[in-house]
Amino acid sequence: MVRGITILGLLALLLSCNSKENTSQHEMGLVYNVLRDADIDNFEVYSMNLDGSDKKNITDLYPVDWTYYSYKDTLYFVSDRGACKRCYFLYKSNFKGENPQKVTDLELADSWMSSRKDGDELIVKPKLITENTFYILNRSGKIVNRIETGLQFAADPLFVNEGKQVVFRGGKTAGKHIDGFDEELYIMDANGENRKQLTHYPEKDTTAGKYGYRAGAPKLHPTENFVTYQSKQNGKYSLYAVSLDGSKTWKLTENTDNEGWHDWSPDGKWLAIELFDDNQSQFHIGLMNWETKEMEILTDNTFKYQQAPNFIFKN
Repeated sequence: MVRGITILGLLALLLSCNSKENTSQHEMGLVYNVLRDADIDNFEVYSMNLDGSDKKNITDLYPVDWTYYSYKDTLYFVSDRGACKRCYFLYKSNFKGENPQKVTDLELADSWMSSRKDGDELIVKPKLITENTFYILNRSGKIVNRIETGLQFAADPLFVNEGKQVVFRGGKTAGKHIDGFDEELYIMDANGENRKQLTHYPEKDTTAGKYGYRAGAPKLHPTENFVTYQSKQNGKYSLYAVSLDGSKTWKLTENTDNEGWHDWSPDGKWLAIELFDDNQSQFHIGLMNWETKEMEILTDNTFKYQQAPNFIFKN
């Protein structure tokens, strides 16, 4: 009898461990960014369930708090709390916003990030005089590597191919305010070598203008291994995709709203998208079933700016 209980107990433990990796709708949540008070430039991180219920402000301070990335049950967000205005440092917390901790004393640029080696290493963009550098940090926030992209501008680094390569947004000048920026997505080895341009904005399309995204922050579909990004083409922001070898580019979705920052669920079954009208008068978070292409709007009009969703394990 004792042996039988032990075996059953081990089986239950194994099933419990496996369930933690289950990315079903019930175990995942979304975190996203809200402009709570425009008069004081107060951005907060909110959480909600995948059906849009139980929305909560999980940072609830009066500086800028903004999340670009979550890994499993860890929320990463940049914040200027305790620092000068718009001087960003990296913090981590969880779906409930509990026990926020500063990850590193390195000041960061306003950029997306990603991780590899089961979350042991993060790739970030530091706030430096030069705009073309990425740092790789370990869990303790220490710099373990510096990557030079070879371009005048680089941001929004994304590990792909099990961390062996990096896709990023790059430009040929140090910023969009300088002529010749020519923003595109690039891929390179994780040591900065073998850089290759992935995307090619249509030559005759001028609707992105000088400051609109020609190629926005990249996100990796976790099972189909293509990269998605926002781009303003034909007068509208839409999501596009590109293969990792750059041989194929296609329009990803056919939503009537403008589409912006977005994220894939870890199993690739759900796509969370920032949606907005042409005048950018109202931003919503939508959730798309990738198989059926059905879309549900999860937010209401309480706030104008509700942006940059990313998936997180709730436990």
